[in-house]
Amino acid sequence: MSPEQPMKPYRHCTALLCLSLALAAQVPAGAPADRWPQFRGSPSLLGTTAATLPDTLKVLWTYEAGEAVESSAAIVDGVVYVGAQPGVLHAVNLADGKPRWTYKASMEGIGESSPAVADGIVYFGDLAGVVHAVDAASGKTVWTFKTGSEVKSSPVVVGDRVLIGSYDSHLYALGAKDGKLIWKVLTDGYVHATPAVADGLAYVAGCDEMLRGIRISDGKEVFAVSSGAYTGASPVILDGRAYYGTYENEVLAVDLKARKIVWRYQHRDRSFPFYSSAAVAGGRVIVGGRDKMVHAIDMKTGKAAWTFATRARVDSSPVVAGNRAYVGSSDGKLYVLDTASGKSVFEFEAGAPLSASPAIASGRLVIGSQDGKLFCLGA
Repeated sequence: MSPEQPMKPYRHCTALLCLSLALAAQVPAGAPADRWPQFRGSPSLLGTTAATLPDTLKVLWTYEAGEAVESSAAIVDGVVYVGAQPGVLHAVNLADGKPRWTYKASMEGIGESSPAVADGIVYFGDLAGVVHAVDAASGKTVWTFKTGSEVKSSPVVVGDRVLIGSYDSHLYALGAKDGKLIWKVLTDGYVHATPAVADGLAYVAGCDEMLRGIRISDGKEVFAVSSGAYTGASPVILDGRAYYGTYENEVLAVDLKARKIVWRYQHRDRSFPFYSSAAVAGGRVIVGGRDKMVHAIDMKTGKAAWTFATRARVDSSPVVAGNRAYVGSSDGKLYVLDTASGKSVFEFEAGAPLSASPAIASGRLVIGSQDGKLFCLGA
């Protein structure tokens, strides 16, 4: 952690409290209808949007990104930003799919780190361990910051800082404008997941089998709860609870105030890891599983509400808009499911595995595929 200038205890506590409250006040509940600014749509990683989509979707345009798209798109001010495996960040018009610019990152490529857009800057990480800040209008470099290993975590912008994890086992807070290190926190394993932000804390579930609460103002670890398992999924935070899946084939609900697990969900017949990050809406946790199914779980009880079977693993993270859940599968299909019943109401055949998650804004859905295509669907 970077050193701080000493100050009187009372003034120090007051400053931290004010900053924590200011940071918490900047966190929206879910994505607004006209933009999808980061992975899962909002800093609490709810996976929900105020946007609506037509009952039947059609392909409005397709963009060739060159190689596999594992990064989920961001959509801000009518522009789609998405990373692809060759190490290129693409900026594409949401209206017609025409390219605006491309930005070359490292030769190692861009993996699952999804861009976040705030105040005219696009942030993302690459597999060389570099965090990039790029001007959203021109595609020019604003700053870069080198971590000690690959970055698959997605950035979350809160106030004047960017939070992002690295496989060097650290969670970083960087200055949003200049990329300077504000603090870093060492964990006991890769920080693969994206931090979720609520009430002035960053919550990160990790490869060290812990859920940690880190104070955003100063990087102090407030608590750690054992998940009992390796975790690749990012937590979603709602009403004082965190929800996330593990490699021990469970989805957990953690009471953040009591700092304990309140329920564990596991399918009664099939035991496979949960890599997908959950969406929460309508009293349900909706998440994909490597058992080839999408699961809906009652948020209060942890009991199954419904399951929907695809033909391959579901690493894509669902997005809920209205009473529909949108999720990709490695079987090459985008599924639209009724959130009440779990029944399929629409399916789109992409022709290649979909491990990236949908991004929804302005009545359109954007998702990338493993063969390098970026699809935009709408009316």
